[in-house]
Amino acid sequence: MVREQYITTTEGTHIERPENQSVYKIGIYGWRKRCLYLFVLLLIVILLVNFALTIWILKVMWFFPTGMGHLHVTKEGLRLEGESEFLFPLYAKEIHSRMDSSLLLQSTQNVTLNARNAEGEVTGRLKMGPKMVDVQSQQFQINNKDGKPLFTADEKEVVVGVDKLRVTGPEGALFEHSVETPLVRADPFEDLRLEAPTRSLSMDAPKGVHIKARAGKIEALSQMDIVFHSSDGMLVLDAETLSLPKLVHETWSPADSSQRLYEICVCPNGKLYLSVADVDTTCHENSH
Repeated sequence: MVREQYITTTEGTHIERPENQSVYKIGIYGWRKRCLYLFVLLLIVILLVNFALTIWILKVMWFFPTGMGHLHVTKEGLRLEGESEFLFPLYAKEIHSRMDSSLLLQSTQNVTLNARNAEGEVTGRLKMGPKMVDVQSQQFQINNKDGKPLFTADEKEVVVGVDKLRVTGPEGALFEHSVETPLVRADPFEDLRLEAPTRSLSMDAPKGVHIKARAGKIEALSQMDIVFHSSDGMLVLDAETLSLPKLVHETWSPADSSQRLYEICVCPNGKLYLSVADVDTTCHENSH
């Protein structure tokens, strides 16, 4: 460390310096100076390389003042153009496509949409796979554009809210249990068939069952009995012609039976049979 000595004099006073006084130089010299310059040069090179890499990364990643690449930041939120791939979960409040294009969600395995509550528990899940669509929720509902429910399913019941339910399968609709509906109708110019291949077919209504065929006939086929029962009322067969072609004919015939007129007789057990008509009834003579 160099020590300097300062001597103050007044004007007109002359002081001679010693001849052998040593002079010390201040600074860094020799190999220290060269190392310092080399270190400063290395810092400048590193700074230039970092600056060039930063410019290259900004150019490759398409960083702009409004966003990055196809991702733009707007007042309404984030706008993503083109196709994008997400490697991790995506959390968003609302996702919608452009006005002139559709929204496409594509995956090589499954597409899963989860709804969570404040605690992070999954309250609803929609999973679309290559073989099936799985929905896990307390209630599943499909609405039309006006908000009217078209299909609703929960643990208790399934409700179809459309005006007409159409089953286009060649085998029709198969119900393992009871069906409650106000109307069952076939398509125009098509037959309506209610069939129970191995069991009985029952139609019950508190105020009556109406069966109408406006442009055809009604057939009821059964391997065993066909029973029409009314608990409080009567059975009315109203038609221009009532044909019972397979009724049993009685064996007794009067002498004046050339006109082949018959009357319908009813046995005590409810069976019907035909008896040749006469002036008076002949049912009591053939009651056996």
